[in-house]
Amino acid sequence: QVQLAESGGGSVQPGDPLTLSCTASGIPFEDIHMGWFRQAPGKERERISYLWRDGSVPFYEDSVKGRFSISRDNTKKLLYLELSDTKPEDTAVYFCADDTVWANFVLGRPTYWGQGTQVTVSS
Repeated sequence: QVQLAESGGGSVQPGDPLTLSCTASGIPFEDIHMGWFRQAPGKERERISYLWRDGSVPFYEDSVKGRFSISRDNTKKLLYLELSDTKPEDTAVYFCADDTVWANFVLGRPTYWGQGTQVTVSS
């Protein structure tokens, strides 16, 4: 059974950095493409970023491009999302997701999801 677990959420002030992490179990980590989504209160879930199983081909939505950075360490079996220049509109529950099929990320429909971690940006 594939399980994902996010960590690193919290409350920060606008402009402060924050790093989220995600670990996956139940499937060889190097076999899965991974990414991040978020859902703000009252809004639909939004894709943020995703990357190939070897860490290449990172994709970013325009809303976070230049401010967020996605990476992974396959030896540690960890996916990261570094948030910088944070804004109140970044407040959301952040989810990591994985799939062995790249097209599912392109379509915004990866198969496996974590439970999410709350990020709050407020002064």
